[in-house]
Amino acid sequence: MNTPCGDIEADAQHTNEGRIAMRTITTLSDGWLFTKQPVEGTPAYEPGEGWSAVTVPHTWNAIDGQDGGADYWRGACWYVTKLVLPETVEGTQTYLEFEGAATAAEVYLNGCKVAEHIGAYGAFRANITSALLGGENVLAVKVDNTERSDIYPQMADFTFYGGLYRPVKLITVDSTHFDLDYYAGPGVTVSSTVDNGTAVLDVRAWVSDSAEGDQVYVEITDEEGVAVAAATMPAADRVRMELAIPNAHLWQGVEDPYLYTVTASILRHNEVVDEIAIMHGVREYRFDPAKGFFLNGKLTPLRGVSRHQDRLGKGNALSLEDHIEDAMIMKQLGANTIRLAHYQQSQQFYDVCDRLGFVVWAEIPFISRMNPDPAAHQDCLHQMTELIVQSFNHASILMWGISNEILIGGDSPQLVANLRELNELAHKLDPTRVTTMAQVSSTPMDSEHNQITDILSYNHYFGWYGGTMQDNEKWVDKFHAMHPDRSFGLSEYGCEGIISYHTDDPQCGDYSEEYQALYHEHMADIIDERPWLWGTHVWNMFDFGCDARNEGGVKGRNNKGLVTMDRKIYKDSFYVYQAHWSCEPMIHIASKRYAKRATDEITVKVYSNQPEVTLSVDGVVFGTQKANHVFVFEHVPLHEGFTRICATAGDGLSDSTSFEKVAEPWAPYTYVDPEGAGVTNWFDDVDVDAVGGIDVIDPTHWSIKDMVKDVITVPEAAEILSNAASSMSGMRVKASMLGVLGNQRVEQIFAKGGMMGNVEDLDGKLAYVNQQLQRIAK
Repeated sequence: MNTPCGDIEADAQHTNEGRIAMRTITTLSDGWLFTKQPVEGTPAYEPGEGWSAVTVPHTWNAIDGQDGGADYWRGACWYVTKLVLPETVEGTQTYLEFEGAATAAEVYLNGCKVAEHIGAYGAFRANITSALLGGENVLAVKVDNTERSDIYPQMADFTFYGGLYRPVKLITVDSTHFDLDYYAGPGVTVSSTVDNGTAVLDVRAWVSDSAEGDQVYVEITDEEGVAVAAATMPAADRVRMELAIPNAHLWQGVEDPYLYTVTASILRHNEVVDEIAIMHGVREYRFDPAKGFFLNGKLTPLRGVSRHQDRLGKGNALSLEDHIEDAMIMKQLGANTIRLAHYQQSQQFYDVCDRLGFVVWAEIPFISRMNPDPAAHQDCLHQMTELIVQSFNHASILMWGISNEILIGGDSPQLVANLRELNELAHKLDPTRVTTMAQVSSTPMDSEHNQITDILSYNHYFGWYGGTMQDNEKWVDKFHAMHPDRSFGLSEYGCEGIISYHTDDPQCGDYSEEYQALYHEHMADIIDERPWLWGTHVWNMFDFGCDARNEGGVKGRNNKGLVTMDRKIYKDSFYVYQAHWSCEPMIHIASKRYAKRATDEITVKVYSNQPEVTLSVDGVVFGTQKANHVFVFEHVPLHEGFTRICATAGDGLSDSTSFEKVAEPWAPYTYVDPEGAGVTNWFDDVDVDAVGGIDVIDPTHWSIKDMVKDVITVPEAAEILSNAASSMSGMRVKASMLGVLGNQRVEQIFAKGGMMGNVEDLDGKLAYVNQQLQRIAK
């Protein structure tokens, strides 16, 4: 493509004469200007009105994407910075690498477009060699998170932050280098198999512009830096070699996350032209439907959490330190697996998971609803390709997720075909790993969707959105009996816990910290009893941003995390799992934040992984109990004023707190819900067959053709949707919860085979919903 900027695509068929230049990488974090204002043409680097100085990573939704109202800014914004480069060395290539630009990006250098990309979560690169000027260059990036029919996600229960929210890097390489162009991959892949203790590493390299006599040299070193294997082959467009490591040290997850270093070098005349190092964990694994997950032959039930990539006040513009802190909190919890939902996450975080030994489920944002636009499916395939190509070398990743709750938007032959194509693509790109998907709770047990991927998981919220806690084990056992040949797990389960609310009598829907803890006590127990569940993932490790939510008096946030969104407060439910999963001795007194008590006696609950706990009241031993994980001390007396409670166990392990005796219950502990949940029997007295069709719709009144986000602004209409959704799904669906479904028509949320399940008399019920809405003028 010949442009005023030069031949961008072919970008110079350089010869191999001249100076050899090793790879250099520079992170472009400072010196950026940002604006939301419309810009004509391509902006220059001119600080002025409407422009602000920012550092990258950056998102423009750090605040409005978390404050509620479903009104965060979605549109086009500009970033601009100056690049001052040393004199270009002949025979070198210069690339820009963007690790994440949400959701669509156009990249301009000195006014010339050098790249464009769609998709918020994959990296992309641009070869800018031909567009560079000597001295100062102006880099301008247009980033746009406007909703589009051809980009996933289409709809989901989280904020779609916009911005250059991951690092931007400048990469300079010799014209002969490991490939940088193919889906922004590393240019070298490493996989391995194990046979009688010997690991055989399959190393594949793609070399750009090699010359006769060039060689690819691969050396493997252990964690002590000692070389254990090496091989050399002539350089070519594609090079493949196998190297053996006798008595290989295996990557055994969190127990022993041992990593070898595989260093691949391009050599010319005994000099290194290009070089990259890849950390590699040698492991084998299998899924047994009757027994569970095995890592290197050892039964290893995968028990852990899910994670979204955002923080309070920062949005998704996270630092390396943020990623490390998140992983260390999960390690402290005792988790051994992480579901990285619902999209490709930072390579930095995958790196940390490799080193800490977490087993990772990585997925693409094919979530909630399929858009029939063929371009959307191509985006899905593109995002799957980016995820696998860019993340192939991570030892932690064992499964590729192709979708999440995709039946919320309804079922269709096209959806099944698209899912099958995604599954086949994942296997083609990576035959070494398994595929999986997360089903919405209403997916029938005998659905053909359950036979698409290698393994399977379900998202269930019995005991929160509907049903009781005990329905979880009933459902799991029934599915296991129906499908004894299928490995399946729980990809999501959880409930809201807001640390302001407390009670002695926790109930579903009260948002109290005590109910969340009680729920997770139950779930942890039933999961322990079922090691054949290949993996279970709490939803969620951290509270996260969802600007459309308004739950429990907290706007813009999903509060199901075990830890608050700022990572500062660990909820009691965190310690439930720490008691079950952690090998580090621990003890924790629950309900510390329920400090004001209007009774003479209280019940004190203690979580610990020790066999015995002793409780003391104001320095006097109250009692000692033996239990598994949860120790309940009843009739603990409170004295006037403050009473000091101390729990001890093991060798010097202790935790303490104080409770204040007050005259009356403290009102702020109780959440008063301004809206009722929908009724589940709304259709019971309605002859839906007599309602008639929905052929005639008055556009001046509300109807099922209107957008959910508009309908729920009218209280009477919102109540109709709440009642209809609750009655069809069997769950208590508040009108405020429908906000996350806002960008679709009412009829779509009641689609056949969708989130409501297989509803009897669906057409008649939908006609009745429309009839009731048509009574309300806009």
